[in-house]
This record gives sequence, structure tokens and C-alpha cells, in this order.
Amino acid sequence: MIVTEFVLPDPFSLSVIVPVWMEAAGVTETLRALQTIRTRGHEVVVVDGGSTDRTVELARPLCDRVVVAEKGRALQMNAGAAAATGDLLLFLHADTRLPDNTLEHLARFVQTRRQTRRAWGRFDVRLSGERPLFRVIAWFMNQRSRLTGICTGDQAMFVRRDTFEALGGFQPMPLMEDVEFSRRLCLVSRPFCINEPVVTDSRRWQKNGAWRTILLMWQLRWRYWRGESPESLAQIYRSDVRNAPK
Repeated sequence: MIVTEFVLPDPFSLSVIVPVWMEAAGVTETLRALQTIRTRGHEVVVVDGGSTDRTVELARPLCDRVVVAEKGRALQMNAGAAAATGDLLLFLHADTRLPDNTLEHLARFVQTRRQTRRAWGRFDVRLSGERPLFRVIAWFMNQRSRLTGICTGDQAMFVRRDTFEALGGFQPMPLMEDVEFSRRLCLVSRPFCINEPVVTDSRRWQKNGAWRTILLMWQLRWRYWRGESPESLAQIYRSDVRNAPK
């Protein structure tokens, strides 16, 4: 007699929303890593910001739908949420990989929601690469997030759809949209923190220099808290990236 394993359905419906722009070099690898989530009945929504390479062509067979939106991470994530059907929305950067047991962690979030009263959450983060400094950077990122309740897009933020819609989604900002949304989410509840990390690509840290990137991020965050506009901060960020050592 052949025994077929029976898998109970997950107690939620998940939409993974992946904003992309000019990601032909890596979008296939990104989406292949999400196929197990699709086989469990959940969906992956790719939101393209007007790529002129093969990003959309490569993404289409590996996701449930491709949405084309105006370029800008906040705008793209809002467009993806509007097109998604899940009652739980997870926003994933194209250079970030979820842990294999993501669905089990999210099921725990859903099942304990009545006790914890958490409406949203995020993962710890780990930078790819073997440099010890990267482990130190990630540790401080995770501890800061636990202390403040604020998270960044690298930490794969997830939120109940009704909460997302009640708050009006992400503000259309060129930078700091994740920090700003975290602040509003913290008015609803503290985040549900998942200790197991997502792994985000360290190429930005390697290309621009780890210490240079740390100082830039702290400078931008400090100036944002002081009330400087995201538009001027985005100009500073783009200028620093252009002038980084080659």
C-alpha cells in the first residue's frame, strides 16, 4: 500500500511581493528560491519598475503575476499589495533570501496573534559573505531593531493585509519608506521578531566599503529623524554611491 503524506494547509494565505528594476542578472535565482512557497498554495507577485532588460521575461514563468508600476520601491510595493490576494503580505527585496522554514515561522505568527496582539513582523538579517565584520554589522542591525521596533526592507517585513490597508501602505518616498512605515506600524503593535535570519547580499557593503556604508546609513537615518526630507536624503545617497571608490 502506498502512503501519501498529507500536509495540512497553512492557516493563512501569503503574498510575497518582490519589487524589481533591472534585475535580469539575478531575478531567476531570486524567484526559484520562492517556488516551495508557491507549491504550498501561496503566491509570488513581482512588481517591475520599468526595466528595459529581460527582468520581466525571466520573472513571468516563476511567479503568479507580474505588475508594472512607476519606478520607486514604495510605489512598486503598494502596487504589488493592491494586486495581491493574500491576507498576509511579505515584502522581499530582490537580493534577499528567506529561510527554508519561512512558512512555519509565519504560521506561528498567525496562530499566536490573539495572545501576542502583533499585526506585523520581520526577520533577523544576516549579510552574505564570510567577513567577521558582516556578522557584527548584522548583530547591531538586529539589536537596534529589537530595541526600537523599527525595521528596514532588508528584514523581509510582513504585515496583515487589513493593517496595511488601514494605514494606507507605504508613503511614496524615494528613501526611508520602510523606516517611516515601521513607525506607523509600531502605533498598532510591536513587531513579531523572527530570530532565524534572512540572508541579504553584501555586495553594497563590499563595493562601497563596509565602514563607509555604515557611516552613510547612520548619517541618513539621523538626518531623517531630525526632519530632513527624504528627497534630499535620496540625493545624498545617490551622490555617495556614485562617488564610492571603484
